[in-house]
Amino acid sequence: MAVPIVIAHRGYAGVAPENTIGAAVRAAAADETAMLEIDVQPAACGTPVVIHDVRLDGSRDGRPLTDASGLVWETSLEDLRATRVLGTEGTVPTLTEFLAAIPETVGVNVELKNPGRSDLRVGDPLSNGERAKRREVWTPFVERVVEACAAFDGEFLFSSFCEGALAAVREIAPAYAAATLVWDDLEAGLEIARRYDCEAIHPPRNAIAGTGLVETSYAGLSEGEREIDILEAAHAEGRTVNVWTATNWHQFEQLAAAGVDGIIADYPGLGAGSSAR
Repeated sequence: MAVPIVIAHRGYAGVAPENTIGAAVRAAAADETAMLEIDVQPAACGTPVVIHDVRLDGSRDGRPLTDASGLVWETSLEDLRATRVLGTEGTVPTLTEFLAAIPETVGVNVELKNPGRSDLRVGDPLSNGERAKRREVWTPFVERVVEACAAFDGEFLFSSFCEGALAAVREIAPAYAAATLVWDDLEAGLEIARRYDCEAIHPPRNAIAGTGLVETSYAGLSEGEREIDILEAAHAEGRTVNVWTATNWHQFEQLAAAGVDGIIADYPGLGAGSSAR
């Protein structure tokens, strides 16, 4: 049985302040880490910064995400650099700073989270007319992201829940690998992956048929067996399947046994006792 690669979710967000340089350096040093998964969106000036939430005043388990407030894309780069993440000394880094801090031996899954606006189309296949408009929405930001990535000689995988982002990636940087992130519609995820010939597809953990995880609700999917075997369908088309997000060894074990190619994990070491190893 093939062993899935381990992708550190926001730099193993379960053990370090997510999407910070400190988390990235620590995660990259772990032998098991094949890739780091990060989220990018623009500061007010358009510079790509590494942060998940669109608002700085979000929370994690009752703790403030940062000591600032407001929308990320309305906040100056200077103010973003002055924030503190989850009560630590970690700040919101630019994508350039983040990449400069990690070794080029580790890959980076760059999730295109938001181009700087609230009217996103998440998880929806777009009509021909909408497709061009949404690509234009994403193009300026994706250009800035690709520019920031140019100095890093490691492996990149660009992913997004938004078709417009993937359309922009394919137009601006077709040499980079791309993945569609799936929310609550497995068929839509496959359709978008086919449309852009994505190298990978990223479904939620409870989308994988034949595992006990399908009996749980998560990421917009209710419990129950799936009508589509997304793993089988993607593999039949030659696409890599990286599943999000494993938070314990039991989830990791089930996903590994099912034959997924990669597991996006909140914690290091989840696969240490896996029978797939």
